[in-house]
Amino acid sequence: MRYLTILMITMFFSGSIRANELDTQVLSAMKKSAEFMRSISTHGGYCGIYSLDLKQRFGESTYEKAKETEIWIQPPGTPSVGQCWLRAYKATGDTYYLDATREVAKALIWGQRTIGGWDHRVDVSHLTKNADMPVRRKGHCTFDDNITQGALSFLIDADEVLDEPWLNEGIELGLQFMLQSQFPNGAWPQWYPLRGGYHDYYTFNDRAINDCIGLMLKAHKIYGREAYLRSACKGGDFIIISQGDAPQSGWAQQYSHDMKPAWARRFEPAGICSHVTANNIRTLSDLYLYTEDKKYLSPIPSAIEWLNRSNIGPNRWARLYEEGTNRPIYGDREEGGKVFYDYDKISKKERTSYGWQGEYGIGSSISYYQRAKEIGPKAWRQKQAQSPSSDPDRIRQVIGALDEQGRWIRNETIRSQIFVGNFNILCSAVELTQENPDR
Repeated sequence: MRYLTILMITMFFSGSIRANELDTQVLSAMKKSAEFMRSISTHGGYCGIYSLDLKQRFGESTYEKAKETEIWIQPPGTPSVGQCWLRAYKATGDTYYLDATREVAKALIWGQRTIGGWDHRVDVSHLTKNADMPVRRKGHCTFDDNITQGALSFLIDADEVLDEPWLNEGIELGLQFMLQSQFPNGAWPQWYPLRGGYHDYYTFNDRAINDCIGLMLKAHKIYGREAYLRSACKGGDFIIISQGDAPQSGWAQQYSHDMKPAWARRFEPAGICSHVTANNIRTLSDLYLYTEDKKYLSPIPSAIEWLNRSNIGPNRWARLYEEGTNRPIYGDREEGGKVFYDYDKISKKERTSYGWQGEYGIGSSISYYQRAKEIGPKAWRQKQAQSPSSDPDRIRQVIGALDEQGRWIRNETIRSQIFVGNFNILCSAVELTQENPDR
């Protein structure tokens, strides 16, 4: 018995030592990677992709070149990196990360358009180190790919730890832009001010309306202004009124102003979209959980019925389905304006570039709705306060992949997406230590 007790004590302390060593390695890797990323920033902002010699900079992909004075707003660009710095500051209390958070916030505020939103890239050459209030430039703003919404979401989060007049002014300008750009029926366009063509349509594609609703819910939660909640609810009402009639009870990627599914680019035909439908199921569930209004759940059962009848294989759907016939339809950049009914007839390049078939998170969206309905809003809110989790083996992999300069290299490039993913894994490890200091 005495031997067993000694053995257990030895195992306990050796485990603690190993854990403490890993904690030290995590903090060291965080700082090392952060120092490198900050060293390549442009006035606090970031691009999506860098060449190893840092002579070439790109946005989302290597076909989108960025100038030396440009930063990228589109995720996983500047706001995504900013969220890393903010999370690290909250986890460690290290003001190094608070300073980095302030740099990103400044870059975004100085890149904000005069009307209040953002384009996918902005020039920040006019941002000086000691600038007190922003000098903004005119231009159109986009809700595509969580660009304006993502920038504002980070700034709202940063407002919790930064007390800066320019930050308060920029957030207020941005939220007023969100209200101004919303159509009376609750939808948002892809771009604002309106610029013509499909850019003006009521747009679900790439989660435009979904992310707008999510942002307005967040703004209401933080600032308590009823106008923000009304805006989010109006967005939810638009989801309800734009749902297709049974038996095609899904949603299109975008709608013309006469409320009909519409073409976007010349290879994106009008149709009912499985991916958009999955996104809307989740957003409606979020609205129910926030408002406790069951009307937001009412469209979901028929949407699920349509999805269940429309799969083209196990956990696989076409992205788009023709109105009326429900036949899968496809497009091709090489033959713009033409609708294809045979997936194998579109070019090989097209089959790998757009995602015409996939799972689209449909299973998880349906499960999310089912859990939300079963648990209910009050219990759901209590359930959200859970401890973080982390995988020690994955943490060691991330640390081991960091090179001597503090870079995670992928395909001979430095990518903000890789940095954001790996850095957040390290943050989770620190947060777990905080929750369980004696682990």
